[in-house]
Amino acid sequence: MLFTREQLEAIEDQALAPYGCRSRNSKGREYPDDEPDYRTAFQRDRDRILHTTAFRRLEYKTQVFINYEGDYYRTRLTHTLEVAQIGRTIARALGANEDLVEAICLAHDLGHPPFGHSGEAALHRLMVDYGGFDHNKQSLRIVTKLERRYPDFPGLNLTWEVREGIVKHESEYDVADASEYNPELRGHLEAQIANVADELAYTAHDLDDGLRSGMITPQMLSGITLWEILAESVGWHETVLDELTRHRLIRRLIGIEVSDLVYTTDQRLRESNVKSVEELQRLPYNVIGFSEDMHRRNRQLKDFLYTHLYRHHRVMRMAVKAERILQDLFNAYRAEPSMLPRHIQEMIDERGLERTICDYLAGMTDRYAIEEHEKLFDPITKP
Repeated sequence: MLFTREQLEAIEDQALAPYGCRSRNSKGREYPDDEPDYRTAFQRDRDRILHTTAFRRLEYKTQVFINYEGDYYRTRLTHTLEVAQIGRTIARALGANEDLVEAICLAHDLGHPPFGHSGEAALHRLMVDYGGFDHNKQSLRIVTKLERRYPDFPGLNLTWEVREGIVKHESEYDVADASEYNPELRGHLEAQIANVADELAYTAHDLDDGLRSGMITPQMLSGITLWEILAESVGWHETVLDELTRHRLIRRLIGIEVSDLVYTTDQRLRESNVKSVEELQRLPYNVIGFSEDMHRRNRQLKDFLYTHLYRHHRVMRMAVKAERILQDLFNAYRAEPSMLPRHIQEMIDERGLERTICDYLAGMTDRYAIEEHEKLFDPITKP
């Protein structure tokens, strides 16, 4: 039995809460684009994002540990997939649109440059006189301009709701600039879910990678409330943490966090009495969030990770190397643009020299940036 798009939209309408975004009510796409017979608009957006060059490159971009440190650490791609999984779980539990949440989650880090937040800081500093650099804005540039896959329009021609979700992506490290996407309105429920799924995923998985790497030990976590709760919940009271128990603890952490988030958010939604997408967006607060107790526990864990993982000397040494690599490449290309690949040079008249170089660098994987640096600055390496 074939389900047409119209039937899928009807099923969607029945399954979603009143404040969930319906694909049939989308504000549409920027350019004319016939919708498929058997996929909703948000399904199509998700699929288009999956097939981009920018999405594939995430496999070789840093989350915390640079790619060559080991195959078992998270990359920007595995982080993105884990965010999407957590986002779908939350969306289904709260009556939000899973396809829209998944599309936003899959696109939220497309604009990240190589070397993680160190690379972003380096590019922003280099571009301070030319509009700066922000990975959220770069993600939007990728899906609206930089990906060239269709003859009739630039970018992916995504729906307004997915683009709005990308623009309004926020965390404690990222602040959204939604000047062209109804800045007076908060992100819709699906955008808010993508934001908190990102936060939840990187906290749990950075802890996992930190423990796996040995930079963090169970003894160091003594006194961290969430860790104590996790250890007690699985009955672990040892001094050596084996791999299977580590998996159990991280799995339990994600489960506890998601459960607290879902029940707390459900209570806020009931109290708000919102009956539509716009009513939810006009609330003076985000409905998605943790309980006060969980928020405090998360804050304690995040502060621990900042001090003992993100500021660890191994991570900081790589951050300094990363900034030097991007700075050297930027200055070299700027001094002699003819060293840029021909197809990149062709963009200079349209985008300007500095923005063209920035787009080129932001699209690089960690490995490619390191190889380019060697080609330009190592006299032995062949260009």
